Amino acid sequence: MILTCSEMQALEQRAFASGIAAAALMDEAGLEIAAAVRQFFPVPGKCVVAFGKGHNGGDALVAARHLAARGWQLELRPACERVEWSALTAQKHAELLDAHPERSAIARLGKGQALIVLDGLLGLGAGGALREPMRVAARAINRLRAEENAHVFALDLPTGLDGDSGAADADAVRADFTLTIGCAKHGLVADAATPFVGRLAVLPLAELSLRMDERGARETVATAPTLAPLLPRRIFDLHKGQCGRVGLVAGSAGLTGAAVLAAEACVHAGAGLVTLYVWPDIYPLIAARIAPEVMVKAVASFDAVLAARHDVLAIGPGLGTGRADEVLALIERAPQPMVVDADALNLLATRPDTLARCAGPRLLTPHPGEMARLDPASATRPRRATAEDFTARFPVTLLLKGARTLVAERGRPLSYNSTGSPGMATGGMGDVLTGVCAALAGQGLALHDAARLGAWLCGRAAELAVFGGAESEESLSARHVIARLGDACKNLRAGCW
Repeated sequence: MILTCSEMQALEQRAFASGIAAAALMDEAGLEIAAAVRQFFPVPGKCVVAFGKGHNGGDALVAARHLAARGWQLELRPACERVEWSALTAQKHAELLDAHPERSAIARLGKGQALIVLDGLLGLGAGGALREPMRVAARAINRLRAEENAHVFALDLPTGLDGDSGAADADAVRADFTLTIGCAKHGLVADAATPFVGRLAVLPLAELSLRMDERGARETVATAPTLAPLLPRRIFDLHKGQCGRVGLVAGSAGLTGAAVLAAEACVHAGAGLVTLYVWPDIYPLIAARIAPEVMVKAVASFDAVLAARHDVLAIGPGLGTGRADEVLALIERAPQPMVVDADALNLLATRPDTLARCAGPRLLTPHPGEMARLDPASATRPRRATAEDFTARFPVTLLLKGARTLVAERGRPLSYNSTGSPGMATGGMGDVLTGVCAALAGQGLALHDAARLGAWLCGRAAELAVFGGAESEESLSARHVIARLGDACKNLRAGCW
């Protein structure tokens, strides 16, 4: 569920009116914040705690106390004089000093240690342009990020960002992670807010979740707790025929890598049987480099694909734009669910009316450039409007790729993905996503669910390669994502953010 700031504040007030203490809610929020920080930085380093006078600052101080208990060194940076602090913020500051006086003194950053910043300056009640001393404090956080490679965790929302509109002050904090409490706020998923919000994590609080009713929600954020039921534990006597027969049509001369990545991602996302259909001229190249679990068949016509037994099809990665009539006929005639990507989307853009006549459900996975070819108006419209309008016109599921991937389908809530890394801005990531979505659909998921879960798993796998492995945002590749899909599935079931 995604709320306005006033709706979130009203939810909190109802909780307080029912007897829940503000201090208890703050303790719960701080514990969740600390756990989320440790998900991305499991090895203790140094934490700079920038906090304001209100309850957002209190949340930061509680989180800092829990981090200190795990070995983190702290540097406390209050933005206001002590006399201005709320009573609860002052109480949490005293509890921190009492519990960890040795960890709250300014310490030097050890070689190789992580430096993080908790942005607890302003909460939901703030609005308008930044004023002093918050502007100075926000600038200091951005300077730590730019000059000392600090990773910034904004608590609830980045300081200087409007929680409803997503409009940002000129000095708004640029967070790497935004840990929003209870549920997401509308401003956090606005297109313009993405560079300030970074990786979005929704930290549910038990005391608030009991008071939220998600029935009728128009927008949601895909999170592990909401997605985990889509990937249940397997029964012990399961066999490969029950895990999905996936047919993949991909690859062409010079573009064989896309086909290989999509097929191997499909295998590692749990498909039972994967068959890759390629043109005869590239069969020797593909067969020599593909994983042994993938069957490769050379076909001169797509009639062979239609005649084969498959639970789901995927088409497009590296396919090229030749033989357009045959490609469009396959998209239209195949009765199975189908994931349509890359060059198949470019061909669809020449005849989008094909989508109104498809024999089975279709999942389209365009990046912004492909979306602009499918719908030229999308280049000048908000992504949400593009997704809603396109799915209102065509009976398809749309996965609109980007830093905040959207999944839309007529009659279902618009879903924003929460995982991912800037390191995914490299070739092959879309091919992996196609394979993962096809594998999930082959295991029985509706295309809307396969899209939401597939985007989450690929994004989390990328994060694990960077924060839990040897890769950096620069070195991350599509193969690294495939290699961490298993860990991403485990994280999903563990309820990671």
